[in-house]
Amino acid sequence: MRTIAFYNLKGGVGKTTTAINVAWHAARWKHRTLLWDLDPQGAASFYLGVDDGTGYKAGAVLKGKQPMGNLKRETRWPLLEAIPSDISLRNADLKLAETGRGQLRQLVAPFGESYELMLLDCPPTLSPVAESIFSAADYLVVPVIPTHLSLRALEQVRDWLDSKKLKNLELIPFYNMVDRRRALHLDLLVKRPPIMRNSLQTWIPYSTHVEQMGDHRAPVAEFAPHTPAAHAYRALWFELLDRIKL
Repeated sequence: MRTIAFYNLKGGVGKTTTAINVAWHAARWKHRTLLWDLDPQGAASFYLGVDDGTGYKAGAVLKGKQPMGNLKRETRWPLLEAIPSDISLRNADLKLAETGRGQLRQLVAPFGESYELMLLDCPPTLSPVAESIFSAADYLVVPVIPTHLSLRALEQVRDWLDSKKLKNLELIPFYNMVDRRRALHLDLLVKRPPIMRNSLQTWIPYSTHVEQMGDHRAPVAEFAPHTPAAHAYRALWFELLDRIKL
């Protein structure tokens, strides 16, 4: 099983929409996939239609006192299942500070018997939660808007990872929400700065169809399959698939 975390220190850069579209493509191409929504805001759970459950106690789950297998929910897409978010995840920092950063890795590992891909939709924070997620993941996919502040956030993440000596984790940034009408976006797209080393070549355009995912509660290819955004997510999936060698 490959474990991919979708993360950015900044909010509003499209990590959840990316996770949903990648999860959909993975399942469509016959890879049994589980997405765990670790963000207490629960946007991924909303998109996947699994936000109507009774909830759970995140502390009990993170301490191994509540079986995670009981939290899994089927989505309306075959081979794609999800563990919904819960508002109690807002206190996950306190629980993981008690159990250590390896706890999340121990919780994720057993799913390797049933799934090829585990996708983690992460909250935008550098905290014990983030450290636990990074310890559990094989790949950290970081959407970056082509602006100086977004690139600075990526640099902060790189520096933090280096300080923690997380050797198991491969950082994979890519440009997201690219507006080709903006000179800065075009310049940074053509002349990629050194901080974007190891980045995917595929980039996702700024698109109203991505915004409409909330209306349809579905990935872009479900309701607008012939649009530039849909084609871009498809290309992103195949480039990522080649990178992780699934």
